[in-house]
Amino acid sequence: MPGTVVVSGASGFVGAALVQKLGALRAVHACFRSAPAVPPDGAEGMVVGDLDGSTDWRQALRGADAVVHTAAHAHQLGATSEADYRRVNAEGTVNLARQAAEAGVRRFVFVSSVKVNGESAPPDRPYREADEPAPEDAYGRSKLAAEQGLAEVARQGGLEIVVLRPPLVYGPGAKGNLARLMGIVARGIPLPFGALRNRRSMVSLGNLCDAIVASLDFPAPTPRTYLLADGEDLSTPDLVRRLARVMERRAILFPVPAAALRLAGALVGRSGEVERLTGSLCVDAGLITRETGWAPSNDRAAAELDAMAAAFVSSRMRMG
Repeated sequence: MPGTVVVSGASGFVGAALVQKLGALRAVHACFRSAPAVPPDGAEGMVVGDLDGSTDWRQALRGADAVVHTAAHAHQLGATSEADYRRVNAEGTVNLARQAAEAGVRRFVFVSSVKVNGESAPPDRPYREADEPAPEDAYGRSKLAAEQGLAEVARQGGLEIVVLRPPLVYGPGAKGNLARLMGIVARGIPLPFGALRNRRSMVSLGNLCDAIVASLDFPAPTPRTYLLADGEDLSTPDLVRRLARVMERRAILFPVPAAALRLAGALVGRSGEVERLTGSLCVDAGLITRETGWAPSNDRAAAELDAMAAAFVSSRMRMG
Protein backbone atom coordinates (compact mmCIF):
# COMPACT_ATOMS: atom_id res chain seq x y z
CA MET A 1 0.00 0.00 0.00
CA PRO A 2 1.38 3.44 -0.86
CA GLY A 3 1.85 6.17 1.70
CA THR A 4 0.41 9.65 1.29
CA VAL A 5 -1.73 10.21 -1.81
CA VAL A 6 -2.17 13.67 -3.32
CA VAL A 7 -5.61 14.25 -4.86
CA SER A 8 -6.05 17.30 -7.08
CA GLY A 9 -9.50 18.70 -7.73
CA ALA A 10 -10.69 17.69 -4.27
CA SER A 11 -13.81 19.85 -4.51
CA GLY A 12 -14.91 18.31 -7.81
CA PHE A 13 -17.45 15.58 -8.51
CA VAL A 14 -14.83 12.81 -8.75
CA GLY A 15 -12.19 14.34 -6.48
CA ALA A 16 -14.48 14.83 -3.49
CA ALA A 17 -15.74 11.24 -3.62
CA LEU A 18 -12.20 9.91 -4.03
CA VAL A 19 -10.89 11.88 -1.04
CA GLN A 20 -13.66 10.43 1.09
CA LYS A 21 -12.85 6.90 -0.03
CA LEU A 22 -9.07 7.20 0.25
CA GLY A 23 -9.27 8.96 3.60
CA ALA A 24 -10.38 5.71 5.20
CA LEU A 25 -7.39 3.85 3.73
CA ARG A 26 -4.33 6.10 3.97
CA ALA A 27 -3.03 9.65 4.40
CA VAL A 28 -4.42 12.07 1.83
CA HIS A 29 -3.41 15.58 0.76
CA ALA A 30 -6.66 16.99 -0.66
CA CYS A 31 -5.82 19.88 -2.98
CA PHE A 32 -8.25 22.73 -3.64
CA ARG A 33 -8.20 25.77 -5.90
CA SER A 34 -9.41 27.89 -2.95
CA ALA A 35 -10.15 27.18 0.69
CA PRO A 36 -13.23 24.92 1.00
CA ALA A 37 -16.17 26.00 3.14
CA VAL A 38 -15.94 22.69 4.99
CA PRO A 39 -12.54 21.02 5.58
CA PRO A 40 -12.24 17.52 4.05
CA ASP A 41 -13.04 14.70 6.41
CA GLY A 42 -10.09 12.33 6.99
CA ALA A 43 -7.67 14.29 4.80
CA GLU A 44 -5.31 17.26 5.03
CA GLY A 45 -6.66 20.11 2.92
CA MET A 46 -4.24 22.23 0.90
CA VAL A 47 -4.88 25.28 -1.30
CA VAL A 48 -2.84 25.31 -4.53
CA GLY A 49 -4.61 28.02 -6.54
CA ASP A 50 -5.38 27.93 -10.24
CA LEU A 51 -4.32 24.94 -12.30
CA ASP A 52 -1.91 25.78 -15.10
CA GLY A 53 1.72 25.37 -16.11
CA SER A 54 3.04 27.44 -13.18
CA THR A 55 1.09 26.04 -10.21
CA ASP A 56 3.36 25.35 -7.23
CA TRP A 57 2.69 21.84 -5.90
CA ARG A 58 5.78 21.46 -3.70
CA GLN A 59 4.03 21.62 -0.34
CA ALA A 60 1.29 19.19 -1.38
CA LEU A 61 3.84 16.74 -2.80
CA ARG A 62 6.05 16.67 0.28
CA GLY A 63 6.23 13.07 1.51
CA ALA A 64 3.78 11.82 -1.13
CA ASP A 65 4.01 8.39 -2.71
CA ALA A 66 1.27 8.79 -5.33
CA VAL A 67 -0.78 11.46 -7.10
CA VAL A 68 -4.31 11.18 -8.48
CA HIS A 69 -4.97 14.07 -10.83
CA THR A 70 -8.71 14.70 -11.18
CA ALA A 71 -8.63 18.50 -11.53
CA ALA A 72 -9.50 19.78 -14.99
CA HIS A 73 -11.34 22.40 -16.94
CA ALA A 74 -14.51 20.37 -17.42
CA HIS A 75 -16.16 19.86 -20.78
CA GLN A 76 -18.57 22.70 -21.52
CA LEU A 77 -20.61 23.44 -24.60
CA GLY A 78 -18.99 26.38 -26.40
CA ALA A 79 -17.97 28.10 -23.15
CA THR A 80 -14.19 27.72 -23.22
CA SER A 81 -11.49 28.44 -25.78
CA GLU A 82 -9.05 25.85 -27.06
CA ALA A 83 -6.20 27.77 -25.43
CA ASP A 84 -7.91 27.72 -22.03
CA TYR A 85 -8.51 23.97 -22.20
CA ARG A 86 -4.88 23.40 -23.15
CA ARG A 87 -3.51 25.72 -20.46
CA VAL A 88 -5.42 23.97 -17.67
CA ASN A 89 -5.81 20.39 -18.84
CA ALA A 90 -2.54 19.85 -20.67
CA GLU A 91 0.02 22.32 -19.31
CA GLY A 92 -1.36 22.07 -15.78
CA THR A 93 -1.21 18.27 -15.83
CA VAL A 94 2.34 18.03 -17.17
CA ASN A 95 3.57 20.65 -14.70
CA LEU A 96 2.18 18.60 -11.80
CA ALA A 97 3.73 15.40 -13.14
CA ARG A 98 7.16 16.98 -13.51
CA GLN A 99 7.07 18.33 -9.98
CA ALA A 100 5.86 14.94 -8.73
CA ALA A 101 8.83 13.23 -10.39
CA GLU A 102 11.22 15.75 -8.85
CA ALA A 103 9.65 15.13 -5.42
CA GLY A 104 10.21 11.38 -5.68
CA VAL A 105 6.57 10.39 -6.15
CA ARG A 106 6.23 6.80 -7.30
CA ARG A 107 2.97 6.72 -9.28
CA PHE A 108 0.80 9.29 -11.07
CA VAL A 109 -2.80 8.39 -11.94
CA PHE A 110 -4.40 10.74 -14.46
CA VAL A 111 -8.17 10.84 -14.92
CA SER A 112 -8.46 11.57 -18.64
CA SER A 113 -11.55 10.97 -20.80
CA VAL A 114 -12.92 8.60 -23.42
CA LYS A 115 -13.21 11.74 -25.55
CA VAL A 116 -9.55 11.15 -26.38
CA ASN A 117 -10.74 8.15 -28.40
CA GLY A 118 -13.60 10.00 -30.06
CA GLU A 119 -17.35 10.44 -29.88
CA SER A 120 -18.84 7.33 -31.45
CA ALA A 121 -18.27 3.58 -31.17
CA PRO A 122 -20.92 0.93 -31.92
CA PRO A 123 -21.43 -2.14 -29.70
CA ASP A 124 -19.73 -4.43 -32.23
CA ARG A 125 -16.63 -2.20 -32.33
CA PRO A 126 -16.17 -0.67 -28.89
CA TYR A 127 -13.25 1.58 -28.14
CA ARG A 128 -10.07 -0.18 -27.00
CA GLU A 129 -6.77 1.12 -25.72
CA ALA A 130 -4.95 0.25 -28.96
CA ASP A 131 -7.24 2.45 -31.07
CA GLU A 132 -5.75 5.56 -32.62
CA PRO A 133 -6.86 8.64 -30.63
CA ALA A 134 -9.38 10.78 -32.51
CA PRO A 135 -10.68 13.59 -30.26
CA GLU A 136 -13.28 15.78 -31.91
CA ASP A 137 -13.42 18.81 -29.61
CA ALA A 138 -11.12 21.12 -27.68
CA TYR A 139 -11.67 19.28 -24.41
CA GLY A 140 -10.73 15.91 -25.90
CA ARG A 141 -7.70 17.39 -27.66
CA SER A 142 -6.50 18.96 -24.39
CA LYS A 143 -6.76 15.61 -22.62
CA LEU A 144 -4.80 13.93 -25.41
CA ALA A 145 -2.12 16.62 -25.17
CA ALA A 146 -1.91 15.95 -21.43
CA GLU A 147 -1.49 12.21 -22.05
CA GLN A 148 1.27 12.89 -24.58
CA GLY A 149 3.06 15.15 -22.12
CA LEU A 150 2.80 12.50 -19.40
CA ALA A 151 4.30 9.94 -21.77
CA GLU A 152 7.31 12.21 -22.17
CA VAL A 153 7.66 12.56 -18.40
CA ALA A 154 7.52 8.76 -18.12
CA ARG A 155 10.26 8.40 -20.77
CA GLN A 156 12.50 10.60 -18.67
CA GLY A 157 12.16 8.06 -15.86
CA GLY A 158 11.26 8.13 -12.20
CA LEU A 159 7.45 8.28 -12.42
CA GLU A 160 4.95 5.50 -13.13
CA ILE A 161 2.10 6.87 -15.24
CA VAL A 162 -1.40 5.36 -15.30
CA VAL A 163 -4.02 7.02 -17.53
CA LEU A 164 -7.72 6.27 -17.03
CA ARG A 165 -10.23 7.18 -19.74
CA PRO A 166 -13.74 7.01 -18.28
CA PRO A 167 -16.90 7.61 -20.30
CA LEU A 168 -19.78 9.60 -18.76
CA VAL A 169 -19.51 9.47 -14.95
CA TYR A 170 -22.76 9.49 -12.98
CA GLY A 171 -23.87 9.50 -9.37
CA PRO A 172 -25.63 11.77 -6.89
CA GLY A 173 -24.76 15.39 -7.66
CA ALA A 174 -23.98 14.81 -11.35
CA LYS A 175 -24.24 17.96 -13.44
CA GLY A 176 -24.08 18.87 -17.12
CA ASN A 177 -26.03 16.89 -19.70
CA LEU A 178 -27.25 14.36 -17.13
CA ALA A 179 -28.69 17.07 -14.91
CA ARG A 180 -30.45 18.63 -17.90
CA LEU A 181 -31.92 15.28 -18.91
CA MET A 182 -33.10 14.62 -15.35
CA GLY A 183 -34.78 18.03 -15.30
CA ILE A 184 -36.72 17.18 -18.46
CA VAL A 185 -37.74 13.76 -17.13
CA ALA A 186 -38.78 15.24 -13.79
CA ARG A 187 -41.10 17.69 -15.56
CA GLY A 188 -42.73 14.90 -17.55
CA ILE A 189 -41.85 16.45 -20.90
CA PRO A 190 -42.36 14.06 -23.86
CA LEU A 191 -39.10 13.05 -25.54
CA PRO A 192 -38.55 11.92 -29.17
CA PHE A 193 -36.34 8.96 -28.30
CA GLY A 194 -38.76 6.05 -28.69
CA ALA A 195 -37.14 4.76 -31.91
CA LEU A 196 -33.54 4.85 -30.67
CA ARG A 197 -31.60 1.60 -30.30
CA ASN A 198 -28.24 3.11 -29.37
CA ARG A 199 -25.92 1.92 -26.59
CA ARG A 200 -23.86 4.15 -24.30
CA SER A 201 -21.15 3.06 -21.87
CA MET A 202 -21.09 4.92 -18.58
CA VAL A 203 -19.34 4.43 -15.25
CA SER A 204 -20.72 5.06 -11.78
CA LEU A 205 -18.79 7.34 -9.46
CA GLY A 206 -18.20 4.50 -7.00
CA ASN A 207 -16.92 2.14 -9.68
CA LEU A 208 -14.59 4.86 -10.99
CA CYS A 209 -13.19 5.52 -7.51
CA ASP A 210 -12.56 1.79 -7.06
CA ALA A 211 -10.70 1.73 -10.38
CA ILE A 212 -8.56 4.66 -9.28
CA VAL A 213 -7.68 2.91 -6.01
CA ALA A 214 -6.78 -0.26 -7.93
CA SER A 215 -4.58 1.82 -10.25
CA LEU A 216 -2.45 3.01 -7.34
CA ASP A 217 -1.00 -0.40 -6.55
CA PHE A 218 -1.19 -2.90 -9.40
CA PRO A 219 2.23 -4.38 -10.28
CA ALA A 220 2.04 -4.35 -14.10
CA PRO A 221 4.69 -2.29 -15.92
CA THR A 222 3.85 1.33 -16.64
CA PRO A 223 3.02 3.56 -18.40
CA ARG A 224 -0.46 2.13 -18.88
CA THR A 225 -3.67 3.51 -20.39
CA TYR A 226 -7.03 1.98 -19.48
CA LEU A 227 -10.58 2.45 -20.67
CA LEU A 228 -13.23 1.65 -18.10
CA ALA A 229 -17.00 1.36 -17.88
CA ASP A 230 -19.80 -0.31 -15.99
CA GLY A 231 -20.77 -3.81 -16.98
CA GLU A 232 -24.01 -2.69 -18.68
CA ASP A 233 -24.42 -0.27 -21.57
CA LEU A 234 -27.73 1.61 -21.71
CA SER A 235 -29.74 3.04 -24.57
CA THR A 236 -31.07 6.57 -24.19
CA PRO A 237 -34.67 5.29 -23.87
CA ASP A 238 -33.60 2.80 -21.18
CA LEU A 239 -31.85 5.58 -19.26
CA VAL A 240 -34.92 7.81 -19.44
CA ARG A 241 -37.19 4.99 -18.24
CA ARG A 242 -34.94 4.19 -15.28
CA LEU A 243 -34.71 7.82 -14.24
CA ALA A 244 -38.48 8.24 -14.59
CA ARG A 245 -39.16 5.16 -12.45
CA VAL A 246 -37.14 6.49 -9.54
CA MET A 247 -38.64 9.97 -9.94
CA GLU A 248 -42.14 8.41 -9.99
CA ARG A 249 -42.84 9.99 -13.34
CA ARG A 250 -44.14 8.50 -16.55
CA ALA A 251 -41.54 8.18 -19.30
CA ILE A 252 -43.24 9.66 -22.36
CA LEU A 253 -41.24 8.53 -25.39
CA PHE A 254 -42.47 8.93 -28.95
CA PRO A 255 -40.59 7.61 -31.99
CA VAL A 256 -38.59 9.93 -34.25
CA PRO A 257 -35.88 8.47 -36.52
CA ALA A 258 -32.34 9.15 -35.36
CA ALA A 259 -31.51 10.73 -38.74
CA ALA A 260 -34.29 13.27 -38.30
CA LEU A 261 -33.09 14.13 -34.79
CA ARG A 262 -29.55 14.64 -36.07
CA LEU A 263 -30.80 16.91 -38.86
CA ALA A 264 -32.76 18.97 -36.37
CA GLY A 265 -29.68 19.19 -34.14
CA ALA A 266 -27.55 20.42 -37.05
CA LEU A 267 -30.13 23.08 -37.95
CA VAL A 268 -30.08 24.57 -34.44
CA GLY A 269 -26.33 24.18 -33.86
CA ARG A 270 -26.66 21.34 -31.33
CA SER A 271 -25.17 18.45 -33.29
CA GLY A 272 -22.88 17.37 -30.46
CA GLU A 273 -25.67 17.21 -27.89
CA VAL A 274 -27.96 15.31 -30.24
CA GLU A 275 -25.22 12.83 -31.14
CA ARG A 276 -24.64 12.06 -27.46
CA LEU A 277 -28.34 11.26 -27.10
CA THR A 278 -28.83 9.33 -30.34
CA GLY A 279 -25.47 7.70 -31.11
CA SER A 280 -23.60 4.80 -29.56
CA LEU A 281 -20.38 5.05 -27.60
CA CYS A 282 -19.26 1.70 -26.25
CA VAL A 283 -16.09 0.85 -24.35
CA ASP A 284 -14.23 -2.44 -23.86
CA ALA A 285 -12.98 -2.38 -20.25
CA GLY A 286 -11.37 -5.81 -20.40
CA LEU A 287 -7.75 -4.69 -20.17
CA ILE A 288 -8.00 -2.93 -16.81
CA THR A 289 -9.86 -5.92 -15.37
CA ARG A 290 -7.21 -8.36 -16.56
CA GLU A 291 -4.24 -6.30 -15.39
CA THR A 292 -5.43 -4.71 -12.15
CA GLY A 293 -8.19 -7.01 -10.94
CA TRP A 294 -10.70 -4.15 -10.92
CA ALA A 295 -14.18 -5.08 -12.07
CA PRO A 296 -17.28 -2.86 -12.02
CA SER A 297 -20.08 -3.77 -9.64
CA ASN A 298 -23.40 -3.91 -11.50
CA ASP A 299 -25.29 -3.73 -8.20
CA ARG A 300 -23.43 -0.56 -7.25
CA ALA A 301 -24.02 0.92 -10.70
CA ALA A 302 -27.77 0.35 -10.46
CA ALA A 303 -27.89 1.73 -6.92
CA GLU A 304 -25.95 4.87 -7.87
CA LEU A 305 -28.15 5.53 -10.89
CA ASP A 306 -31.21 5.32 -8.64
CA ALA A 307 -29.54 7.46 -5.97
CA MET A 308 -28.66 10.10 -8.56
CA ALA A 309 -32.28 10.40 -9.68
CA ALA A 310 -33.55 10.44 -6.09
CA ALA A 311 -31.02 13.12 -5.09
CA PHE A 312 -32.06 15.25 -8.05
CA VAL A 313 -35.73 15.10 -7.01
CA SER A 314 -34.80 15.86 -3.41
CA SER A 315 -32.76 18.90 -4.40
CA ARG A 316 -35.66 20.25 -6.50
CA MET A 317 -38.01 19.84 -3.57
CA ARG A 318 -35.64 21.73 -1.25
CA MET A 319 -35.48 24.60 -3.74
CA GLY A 320 -39.25 24.70 -3.83
